[in-house]
Amino acid sequence: MNPVKGTGPSEPGAADELPAVAPQLRALRRRASLTLESAAGAAGLSPAHLSRLETGQRQPSLPMLLALARIYGTTVSELLGETVAERDAVVRAADMEPTRAGGWTYWQAGAAGRGMQSLRVHVPYGAQGDIVRVHPGEEWLYVLEGRLRLRLGDTAHVLAPGDSAHFDSLTPHRIAAADRDGAELLFVHTLLQSPTATLCLGPTTPGETP
Repeated sequence: MNPVKGTGPSEPGAADELPAVAPQLRALRRRASLTLESAAGAAGLSPAHLSRLETGQRQPSLPMLLALARIYGTTVSELLGETVAERDAVVRAADMEPTRAGGWTYWQAGAAGRGMQSLRVHVPYGAQGDIVRVHPGEEWLYVLEGRLRLRLGDTAHVLAPGDSAHFDSLTPHRIAAADRDGAELLFVHTLLQSPTATLCLGPTTPGETP
């Protein structure tokens, strides 16, 4: 599968990487009382594409998971079917299992069920760099390794290790790795508690199919 545009079929074994995603996506959409059409429209996807995600025919990228989590008023952890017995204040490095989605790799760096979600993210080169995101909330990121291209509105920035950014998510924004080895960053975003809260992804580049 092409992790940027998502126009091809899933790679062999892709469904095995995220076995709980497909049923969770459908169950959480229904829990939020959203139709396939309304949820897809809020996420900037076609109903057919969201249907393929819910049936396991397509593998969602990390930005798609973040979008759907906000729309459904939940977390990426719950979308993945992960459960946490208790809200431990400390997350040990040995307990941070990597999860891969659409070319991205991330590690949960905080407890589930909080008002913010904390992730350590590996952004691969060339993935999702052409998708502009606009949605309520705030985001904070800190570059650990590599260089990151960050566009906020009409202003482009290149962030080096040690640089950070904190911005209103209603500002049109997009991120991409500036180097072929990708970029490593810490990422924190606020979670919308309303299951009907909407998030807009787009526009994509001309000729792209969501």
